[in-house]
Amino acid sequence: MSISAFALQTKFSVKNAMASHTLHDLMKVRKETIRESMADFEHEEHRLENVLRINGVQYINDSRAVNVNATFYALDSVETSIIWIAGGIDKGNDYEPLLPLVNEKVKAIICLGHDNQKLIEVFGNTVDFMIETDRIEDAVKIAYKLSDSGESVLLSPACASYDLFENFEERGKLFKQAVRQL
Repeated sequence: MSISAFALQTKFSVKNAMASHTLHDLMKVRKETIRESMADFEHEEHRLENVLRINGVQYINDSRAVNVNATFYALDSVETSIIWIAGGIDKGNDYEPLLPLVNEKVKAIICLGHDNQKLIEVFGNTVDFMIETDRIEDAVKIAYKLSDSGESVLLSPACASYDLFENFEERGKLFKQAVRQL
């Protein structure tokens, strides 16, 4: 099956599809059944969820990314320049593995949370713009102003949400709401 036929074409989705195909092949699932599944599979809500494209900018809700590893795959999957909304409750995160991707792809970081010091220390000299806020509506408006056509705004916090939100679901829903109100 050609990758272009996959419903989800991110790098980690392709890797997951390959692993899934191997498992299904071992279980003797019909190839046509596998093709159909791969062609119409959808991301779960709040995981690399395309929200809207506004003025050529894609807004992506990855609120479920509450650790560095999940955010690594999100940053790696986005093919454009990124305005990255990150932050929340740091759980002893080591952000160093993100540095190459941030250096290569991230134009600006919007720190969303009460304590952004660690993010600022790690990435402050890596990006041109680093802005702090504790309101998701402001984060989205700032991202809108900083973004250019062909770029992406990615909410992929790498942190827990409990400083500002009840949970990652609320954070993701409020992000989508703020995007729709632009």
